[in-house]
Amino acid sequence: MTSPSYIGRFAPSPSGPLHAGSLVAAMASYLDARAHDGKWLLRIEDIDEARTAPGATDAIMQCLGAFGMRWDGGATFQSRRKALYREALERLGAHAYACGCSRREIADSRLGIARDGAAVYPGTCRQGLAPGRTARAIRMRTPDAGSPDDCIRFEDRWVGPVTQYLALQVGDFVLKRADGFWAYQMAVVVDDADQGVTHVVRGADLLDSTGRQIYLQRMLHLTTPRYMHVPVVSSASGEKLSKQTGAQALDPLRAEPALIAAASFLGISVRQVNSVDDFWRQAIAAWRNRFVEGRPG
Repeated sequence: MTSPSYIGRFAPSPSGPLHAGSLVAAMASYLDARAHDGKWLLRIEDIDEARTAPGATDAIMQCLGAFGMRWDGGATFQSRRKALYREALERLGAHAYACGCSRREIADSRLGIARDGAAVYPGTCRQGLAPGRTARAIRMRTPDAGSPDDCIRFEDRWVGPVTQYLALQVGDFVLKRADGFWAYQMAVVVDDADQGVTHVVRGADLLDSTGRQIYLQRMLHLTTPRYMHVPVVSSASGEKLSKQTGAQALDPLRAEPALIAAASFLGISVRQVNSVDDFWRQAIAAWRNRFVEGRPG
């Protein structure tokens, strides 16, 4: 029986096939959901349709099935949810504003670089577009530096206490991009709330995004999920393993060794297994012992 008090999700981008790094993220979210007797949803984050690779969505679904991960209900597609994002933007009112700055102009401001590598926005268009400027993106107005709302604090279930100062470390962030696509921050906040997600388990490369998402949740009067950011798999050069760094696609015919390797990366010990189903029985029990019964989940 599933627990109505826990809803988790895996939200891959269909820009290519799943790889070892994707498997770690999928596994952590799946284990946490099943160890809590909760639901595990699949959301295809195809809002950036220009980066969607032909056939990638079907390949992702088939791969998850071959690796024994079965989602609850039908898959959700961000590209079909644009009306929800428009509605959320309208609710933000004056907290959102048009921005005419190019990436080069923002980088040249030298205000600073956020931990995720993006330039901190200097607030150029906060008081309105300068004469002759055309709106490119739509940004979220963050609190002034030093104000009580500027400091976002939360307890990450893997990392521990996290603090982020939005004004100095992020700046006003993008809700809708210059190319017309909705930004990740807007889409993920709206989708998690609409789907009733209570627990977000994802890679540590998204930890820096969480402060922005929590602030946006507050401005939209939405519930904040519990967060867990697990380590990401790195390439031989030390970069995050990704499609862009040449990560090899998972082989459905070698599911068991790949699953065991991913579990080991997450610190989950699984003995020699007889089948994919046997792997999940052992791994779920080990995750439950560590993260559900061992300490508050």
